[in-house]
Amino acid sequence: MSFRKAEWPRTLRSQAWYGGDGRDAIYHRSWMKNQGLPADLFDGRPVIGICNTWSELTPCNAHLRDLAERVKHGVYEAGGLPVEFPVFSPGEPSLRPTAMMFRNLCAMDVEEALRGNPLDGVVLLAGCDKTTPALLMGAASVDIPAILVSGGPMLNGWFRGERVGSGTALWQMSEDIKAGKMSRADFLEAEQSMSRSPGSCNTMGTASTMASMAEALGMALSGNAAIPAVDSRRRVMAHLTGRRIVDMVKDDLKPSDILTRSAFENAIRTNGAIGGSTNAVIHLLAIAHRIGVDLSLDDWDRFGRDVPTIVDLMPSGRFLMEEFFYAGGLPVVMKMLLDGGKLNGDALTVSGRPVAEEIAEVRNWNEEVIRPVARALTPQGGIAVLRGNLAPNGAVIKPSAASPHLMKHRGRAVVFEDIDHYKARIEDENLDIDENCVMVLKNCGPRGYPGMAEVGNMGLPPKVLRKGITDMVRISDARMSGTAYGTVILHTAPEAAIGGPLAIVQDGDMIEVDVEARRLHLDVPQETITARLAAWTPPVAEPGSGYARLFHLHVGGADTGADFDFLIGQRGHAVPRESH
Repeated sequence: MSFRKAEWPRTLRSQAWYGGDGRDAIYHRSWMKNQGLPADLFDGRPVIGICNTWSELTPCNAHLRDLAERVKHGVYEAGGLPVEFPVFSPGEPSLRPTAMMFRNLCAMDVEEALRGNPLDGVVLLAGCDKTTPALLMGAASVDIPAILVSGGPMLNGWFRGERVGSGTALWQMSEDIKAGKMSRADFLEAEQSMSRSPGSCNTMGTASTMASMAEALGMALSGNAAIPAVDSRRRVMAHLTGRRIVDMVKDDLKPSDILTRSAFENAIRTNGAIGGSTNAVIHLLAIAHRIGVDLSLDDWDRFGRDVPTIVDLMPSGRFLMEEFFYAGGLPVVMKMLLDGGKLNGDALTVSGRPVAEEIAEVRNWNEEVIRPVARALTPQGGIAVLRGNLAPNGAVIKPSAASPHLMKHRGRAVVFEDIDHYKARIEDENLDIDENCVMVLKNCGPRGYPGMAEVGNMGLPPKVLRKGITDMVRISDARMSGTAYGTVILHTAPEAAIGGPLAIVQDGDMIEVDVEARRLHLDVPQETITARLAAWTPPVAEPGSGYARLFHLHVGGADTGADFDFLIGQRGHAVPRESH
């Protein structure tokens, strides 16, 4: 059934600023009017924030100014007053040490901007990997009506007749360089085809995954996730979103009405079906804990384990986001899950209708891109959560991007103490390593890097690549780019930098991996592990000041979403006092 609408008209939150003829109301209105706004725009109509992560330092989001204008058209048409404002934009390609370190900063920016300003609802404009979860986290904490519209993926890349997936092709070609299969001149020529239009990654990387998660959670209009950035229908989506947020304010439809336990279960299953990024694990945990839903790593394994991966997109498959959109996009995937009994059709969406009604009439226009279950890319997709004495709090692997023959493996550890140690050793021809070894990278978790960089998909040693080997088991407390692939075990918790068992792994230790059994085991006597942990000392000194210190002192583990401990939970939209 549809959402029960609130009585209208009613007194809006913004009227605490703009309503009446007192001194403070005149103060607030008069300053806004210096932008040329007519007096009747403050007569009690909804004031809609447009939270924009536009930045020329965030290439994925550099076209969002145009989308903001389209949102404004829709807001005005529906009888609202749109006001655009910027927030911190963590750009994945350039921001150091890693954009993930600043996801929480962006979420704080969003939360306080929404709480402290005269807004009745907000349209969230996102695109790049961390902007989508950050905006959803901030909006969840404040809980005023909110809806997200994505910037959309870039167009397909093409190089010499072959599809070029942003990120995925980069990892493949860089390995080919080390293996001697590709010249550096060809590599540089291919660069020109990797990013040929505005938008985010054209693979099912983290940006497209999180756009899909926003839609699967019900926080974006149906069909939002896959429309290419340069397609005119992306502008239409922004326009319609502007209209819809005004009605959401009138209905008082808030994130807490949408982001329910059922919504997160739907998102987990959808992530498995699309072959989504492992980064979604961390981000959905963080969003859930902001809104007050008890979500855990075990839920990821429980609800995603038996979901087949049916979307044949890089890095797991062949195609790119452009083909996914033409095939019907995420609504088709969700309809197939619903028909297979793997989706809760009663979950509410920002449309005010349950998801089952939203997707009832969709069709699959390309069964090569969105495969029937009988021809699934992987019978059991999703994210597998491994545990054992090497990862007491869990670690994750993406089976659809891994090599089947390595899903059960025992090998000798080759250890890299941090990313600099890895870079110093990996091309050394004297490094004692072969394809049967297990590569172990430490001190790259939330505190260790700091920020938990996407370095978990370590490139293989050149001498192994020259043998024609393209995959090895790799284990770390780091993350992996959503565009990457391989038998890569990530997010090992507790992380090495705080004394997790990963910290005491040594060269030559034997490690056992059994994905089917969900097991990750360091085959070393327990007394040896205990003695090593007792002798362990932290590798990283506490940062002196600034945001880095705040991050170090308050960031949680990957297994709980890597959010700040003081930001977990919903705080609402009340402000402590008036400004005058």
